[in-house]
Amino acid sequence: MDKRVIIHVDMDAFFASVEQVDNPKLKGKPVIVGGDGPRGVVSTCSYEARKYGVHSAMPMFIAKQLCPKGIYLPVRHNRYSEVSKKVFEILHSITDLVEAVSIDEAYLDITNLNENPIQIVNIIKKRIKGRLGLTLSAGISYNKFLAKIASDWNKPNGLKVITEDMVPEILKPLPISKVHGIGERSIERLNEIGIYTIEQLLKLTEDQMIYYFGKYGIEIYNRIRGIDNRLVSTEREMKSIGRETTFPSDTSDKEILKEVLTDFAEELTNSLLEESIYAKTITVKIKTQDFKTHTRSKTLKDYTNSFKEVKQTAFEILDNYNIDKGIRLIGLSLSNFTNVRYQQLSIFDWVVNIKGKEEV
Repeated sequence: MDKRVIIHVDMDAFFASVEQVDNPKLKGKPVIVGGDGPRGVVSTCSYEARKYGVHSAMPMFIAKQLCPKGIYLPVRHNRYSEVSKKVFEILHSITDLVEAVSIDEAYLDITNLNENPIQIVNIIKKRIKGRLGLTLSAGISYNKFLAKIASDWNKPNGLKVITEDMVPEILKPLPISKVHGIGERSIERLNEIGIYTIEQLLKLTEDQMIYYFGKYGIEIYNRIRGIDNRLVSTEREMKSIGRETTFPSDTSDKEILKEVLTDFAEELTNSLLEESIYAKTITVKIKTQDFKTHTRSKTLKDYTNSFKEVKQTAFEILDNYNIDKGIRLIGLSLSNFTNVRYQQLSIFDWVVNIKGKEEV
């Protein structure tokens, strides 16, 4: 079977770039987009801001220390969603085989187009730049893992091709954090035994990979050897959405924790409303000062996209935690989605409804 041709496209500093297009006076300046307040975090920042050491997920107060003259802007989800739809319209004009990974990232399978993939990427770049004023970075390879590695190679406005004969040599110098599927805890464990690069990771056996990564061990073992059989899926099911933040110093103050959960609940329910979907399961995650992670969930009787209901449920979950240690991180996530609003009636509700109909 001939090798597939996969493109991974990743918009450059998407939120910040949209702000610079909407306000040309911001071009060439350090723009930082993120949450307000002392516990806000950076969502995205321009490449001018990254020169100061600012990066996404960084606490906002640290960003302001590193880049005091930066331009700090609130997140405008509606605007970014509007621009994202236009980006994906351009991608779909190339091929129907488009898999949306996030608001600013996608895979395209162009195997059946029988055209030069570099020319196709240049067409995509030209159309997005011409119509939206934005740049993107793209990677081309024969599977999704390598295409994603390639797109991150020379940002911004980059283009990289990884062919079969280049693997695994081209991967060896990369840090293990570049491997999709390796989380923070696994990275810490591997660092403890002296493994920092893919070259060192390649020395582990399949059994050792399973020990460190569980059921994903074999997948990771194969990926770093250039094997990834995942298809580009045009129907990507959203399984969960969430937000989390790390505090500048550990806290056990529930009022502070609830304030953060309130902000997260508002942001997440706004996302549900924009997409006309409802969630049923609410999860609160905390990481204590000893780096232990705890998660607790509650599944509601009915689906919801109500800010008030999500917030109250998150508060109930938090109140059931016995907080005896400082908390360094808190997160809130929603899952178990539907795009149809319905209620699960109890037998009492059912009897009342039937009687009501009989009386009419």
